[in-house]
Amino acid sequence: MTTPPSTDNDLWVSWDEYHRLIERLALKVYESGWKFDQVLCLARGGVRPGDVFSRIFDVPLAILSTSSYREEAGTVRGDLDIAKYMTMTKGPLAGKILLVDDLADSGVTLDKVTRHLSENFAGVTEVKSAVIWVKGTSSIRPDYYLEDLPHNPWIHQPFEDYDGLRPHQLSAWMKKFDKPA
Repeated sequence: MTTPPSTDNDLWVSWDEYHRLIERLALKVYESGWKFDQVLCLARGGVRPGDVFSRIFDVPLAILSTSSYREEAGTVRGDLDIAKYMTMTKGPLAGKILLVDDLADSGVTLDKVTRHLSENFAGVTEVKSAVIWVKGTSSIRPDYYLEDLPHNPWIHQPFEDYDGLRPHQLSAWMKKFDKPA
């Protein structure tokens, strides 16, 4: 399926483009020479990039859930919630941490999570952030990013198709991908 053309108000991203962007961001981090001990991705938007980073750099992956987009089908920002616990396979979060998310919209999430880590995880010695997109409304600039979006478009990521899909609709949904015999 093809994506509509992007405008100043809407940035449309296909699955292939999305994966290439994650790979380009990983390359940018690698070429910087900064070595980190662990990837901490922010769920939900940072889960896919975080997983790829963890695999490419062969470091453990930790997941921290945050949420601010809830109202009006996830299009209006509310107060930021940070989960009480994070998920990781072993040991405490420590050392140099690469904090990964999909975008910096207002910058509030990256700023608050970075402060949360320094206040609550004594073993964390350094935190750097990596995102694909930075909007003009962001109050901070992540350490690594690919695209600066001064017009603040809504980013239509490929997985948003699932936001309105419900289990009872799956059979009909999957039929549109069936190839005729």
